[in-house]
Amino acid sequence: MEDIVPYDDALEDIEFADNPEPRCAVVLLLDTSGSMQGRRIDELNAGLRALDRALKADALAALRVELAVVAFGGEARLLDVRGIAGGGEIDAEAEPAFVTVDGFKPPVMLAAGGTPMGEAMRLGLRLLRERKLAYRRNGIDYFRPWIFLITDGRPTDSGWEAAAEAARQEEAARGVTLFAVGVEGADMAKLARFSAQRPPLMLRGLAFEELFVWLSKSLTAVSQSRPGEQAPLPPVGWGEVDTSAG
Repeated sequence: MEDIVPYDDALEDIEFADNPEPRCAVVLLLDTSGSMQGRRIDELNAGLRALDRALKADALAALRVELAVVAFGGEARLLDVRGIAGGGEIDAEAEPAFVTVDGFKPPVMLAAGGTPMGEAMRLGLRLLRERKLAYRRNGIDYFRPWIFLITDGRPTDSGWEAAAEAARQEEAARGVTLFAVGVEGADMAKLARFSAQRPPLMLRGLAFEELFVWLSKSLTAVSQSRPGEQAPLPPVGWGEVDTSAG
């Protein structure tokens, strides 16, 4: 698959001229497969709204943290986070994938289809690669980007193993900070294949709001540091490490 072409160099120039703050790009890879129907998808949507509120409460984070949302249910889809397409799917070659928190509008997700986790990871890595190129073109400092993966299942697409290996390689090259979170029913062994640096965490119940508030606090801490500095993250109270034997 070809690399994503920047949507518009002129718009990109204006974007960074208006806000030259260092950036922390975050891609949320969110499972919207059929098994997420009902209360799970409702709580996931509520959690995304909680993330929005918490990040917007910090003026610096609102200017420095950039969000993109990839939903994977049936297929991996980049969602509108600017309110220009009603929160639906957008084309990364024609529309901006990322927006700083001050302009973020949480999409409303529906659950259906299989779990193309590998396809979603490949898309997320491509988006981050292109975003870092945009930062460099415009002289914008940036923090190590984040990928936050949430699923209640296992990959159903062929080639997901290669996508998992690509994520591990990018992580090893210090190109991304990756967190994987399993909801009840998730295949934690397969989820662990996506990161070599930290084991996946199992969400306690449906504590999506608690999870996303933790994410907002973590990103706020990162945004208040300098690129390259270590930023201490708050303790995880919403999840636990799966220690079951294989």
